[in-house]
Amino acid sequence: MSELNMDVNVSVVEASSIKRNVAPVETEQRWSVAQIVALFELPFSDLIHRAQTVHRENFDPNAVQVSTLLSIKTGGCSEDCGYCPQAARYHTDVENEPLMPIDEVLAAARAAKESGASRFCMGAAWRSPKQKDLEPVLKMISEVKAMGLQTCATLGMLKEGQAAQLKDAGLDYYNHNLDTAPEFYGDVITTRTYQDRLDTLDSVREADINVCCGGIIGMGESRNQRAGLIAQLANMERPPESVPINLLTQVEGTPLHGVEDLDQFEFIRTIAAARITMPKSFVRLSAGRQSMHEGIQALCFIAGANSIFYGEKLLTTGNPEAETDKQLFAKLGLHPI
Repeated sequence: MSELNMDVNVSVVEASSIKRNVAPVETEQRWSVAQIVALFELPFSDLIHRAQTVHRENFDPNAVQVSTLLSIKTGGCSEDCGYCPQAARYHTDVENEPLMPIDEVLAAARAAKESGASRFCMGAAWRSPKQKDLEPVLKMISEVKAMGLQTCATLGMLKEGQAAQLKDAGLDYYNHNLDTAPEFYGDVITTRTYQDRLDTLDSVREADINVCCGGIIGMGESRNQRAGLIAQLANMERPPESVPINLLTQVEGTPLHGVEDLDQFEFIRTIAAARITMPKSFVRLSAGRQSMHEGIQALCFIAGANSIFYGEKLLTTGNPEAETDKQLFAKLGLHPI
């Protein structure tokens, strides 16, 4: 039997993975970076067939989870993430804005639910929330939860006890991306470490909140490094319930503006690799969709993507409008969940 047809119980990941204070998964699944690179190198049709087979074994292939993401606190971040227009040190068109009033957040949540979203995500451009900043967010989470929506937040690194407060408020998911492979991370971000990110994810798991964690593709990383990111995610003791795969949206004024565009078939291959290595996770087609023809998006769904962000904006960059998404869903016979 060839390496690519082996059962997924394979060798331990080459890079470190998160420790978890939770019961282990039923089967220890370990992927080496080399094995994930081998997936990338399959003939395209073979890779898509394998990903679609795994997808059908675990999900309704025509169902897509729909989320809406709202930036509740935009700009002024002290971090130096090379892709992010919200960093205060970069000269972009994004202005520093205060935390949104709760009534405006709730109005946006109601509109998202009416448009078909089942999850409402609130993002704040903080390195780490101060307690005085967290208090109104906890109220937002409780009120959104009361609407019957799943709740998600991305607020930066969490201090001791903050994850428990978010859980008590009714938070269902916490987003905290690894962004890229450990060996490429320092080329993109220097103001927080990879371990900082892993520590926050540990806190989220310990609070019994679902993890939403993925990365950004097309920042100048190699294929091996893309595989390294997938290995980090897949080899967590409990892989993320939601895995957003973002295509870099280049913004003038950020350090990564002007990097060579990633071939979109390489992006589809990344989706497929995520689906094969994380068969029970929702794989989200996230930032960058506005640059993709509907045919490319369709291939992403076939490759195993089964979650999207819905709405006009994804934090500070454009996103296909809800009506456009509904038309695409109709063409493909997809339905939202």
